[in-house]
Amino acid sequence: MKFVVQRVNEASVKVDGNVIGQIGKGFLVLIGVADSDTKEIADKMVKKLLGLRIFDDENDKINLSLSDVGGELLLISQFTLYANCKKGYRPSFIEAGAPDMAKEMYEYIIEKCKEQFHVETGEFGADMKVSLQNDGPFTIILDSAEIC
Repeated sequence: MKFVVQRVNEASVKVDGNVIGQIGKGFLVLIGVADSDTKEIADKMVKKLLGLRIFDDENDKINLSLSDVGGELLLISQFTLYANCKKGYRPSFIEAGAPDMAKEMYEYIIEKCKEQFHVETGEFGADMKVSLQNDGPFTIILDSAEIC
């Protein structure tokens, strides 16, 4: 499982020209799921995500968490995080989770995050247009191969 976490001042996602998810200060998280991922892995990844202390405190030190700043989450499914570009120039996506399983894991992650935060989402499998104002910019990649 991979999360690309972007600290944002605002972010939104459109499908067919309509805004379906929008947040202010918080994290835009692109979520990639592999076939080998489990709910136990998702739990560890969500715990790490929600505990990240990457907002500035009063001394301009990155020391505050999402809850400390009253932040929100915009969660977007993105199978292309598992693109394999080792051979040729056209990526292979065989490492990405099968759609049914990946959707189930994505929905599980959404529900876990909703237990603590306001969550907006994209639409699984849709052609989405994502807009954001990255704060910093500040982007972190969480990979279950390194965390779990």
